[in-house]
Amino acid sequence: MAVLVALALFVAQAINFGLTLHDRQAFRLEQVVGPTASRLIDAAQGQRNRDISATEPSDGSPWDRFRSRPWPTNPIENGLRRRADVEEGLRQRLIEAGLPIGQVVTGIRPIRADDPRLKRMSHYREQRFRAAEGELLIAIEQPGAGWWTTSVPWQDSDWPIVSRLIGQTLVLYVIVLLPVLWAARRIARPLRMLTTAAEGFHPADKQGPIEESGPHDVRTLIAAFNQLRTRVMAMLDEKDRMLGAIGHDLRTPLAALRVRIESVEDDDDRTKMADTIDEMNGTLDDILSLARLGRPSEPLTEVDVAALVDAVVEDFRDLGKPVSYEEAARLPMRLRPSLIRRAVRNLIENAVKYGGSADVSLTATAHAVRITVADKGPGIPPERVGEVFEAFTRLEGSRNKETGGIGLGLALARAIVREAGGDIDLANRPEGGLAATITLPR
Repeated sequence: MAVLVALALFVAQAINFGLTLHDRQAFRLEQVVGPTASRLIDAAQGQRNRDISATEPSDGSPWDRFRSRPWPTNPIENGLRRRADVEEGLRQRLIEAGLPIGQVVTGIRPIRADDPRLKRMSHYREQRFRAAEGELLIAIEQPGAGWWTTSVPWQDSDWPIVSRLIGQTLVLYVIVLLPVLWAARRIARPLRMLTTAAEGFHPADKQGPIEESGPHDVRTLIAAFNQLRTRVMAMLDEKDRMLGAIGHDLRTPLAALRVRIESVEDDDDRTKMADTIDEMNGTLDDILSLARLGRPSEPLTEVDVAALVDAVVEDFRDLGKPVSYEEAARLPMRLRPSLIRRAVRNLIENAVKYGGSADVSLTATAHAVRITVADKGPGIPPERVGEVFEAFTRLEGSRNKETGGIGLGLALARAIVREAGGDIDLANRPEGGLAATITLPR
């Protein structure tokens, strides 16, 4: 806002500068052309006025006073800077008056403080010459008569008017911009607070309402945001309560089914039923975990990532799974350990199911920690790498359909890692297989 107002003021003042300077130059030209033309016309007609002297010493300078008779030759020396606008103005004025003229010559020369002519001038005329930057010499040829000559004080520089205009502009900027800056700051401060609150909004954060300040429109906007956040938090709380009820209501009949299948006499049927119930329980856990991930109940804890990964690998080894792990040095970080453990476990489960084995490694840099789980399976077509992170998505073309699951493992793992500020990347290995890498910021 301040920049736009400043630019508008600058454009307006630039136009004002141009118009003022043009008017000043026109006025300065008229001050020279008008009186000079009138005096020359009067002199040519043989009239006398109070500024014309009928006599002049024979040794006098042509610039002492205005003469009542012309000089035989042009007294302006060569090399002086001329004023074409003054020459053209005098020519037009004298032609309009019907005075026949030949050449019109001008020249600007400096005025010396010790010039003897200054002492012979009237006090007013002397002050005008001393205040001027130079003296404009004018010589006009009248055919058959000679050269009429005169001189006037000449202010060639426009700096006085420019300096005044600059001063006016600065005053205008102070008068206009200071209130604009104050108003912009008054508007921007609550807007910055609102922007920060909107960017930092997270369902797990228990933030109070933003203070309503600023102009009426901004206060209305902040109030609307506070109401929106309250409604969103209420909806999330209701969702959590609903998920808790769903989980309880579904686990109860599953537990009852688990008890009832014990009465099944056929061992194969009983085992298949138990596996189905376990799969349903696992799927239910995945769905509830994914739905509740935005509002985790587990607090951030200082944990050793190397020990956490080693513990997950040992769990798989205890079950006889082919999982290897390269020991790493201690890496303390603030994480939600249960969630990170689950993300690592999901990656290892996928590697064992679809690749036959899992090779786990842990590396650290100054800014990140990377947990890589590599397998020796068929990999994933490059054009379909992004699809496997979608919930309930399984790539039947490259995954064994008999391995089970409903396509929530990678989706849940990526959601957990992103909630921690990191991400998961999948890449096909040159030697075959797939490498899934968890990157966590330090």
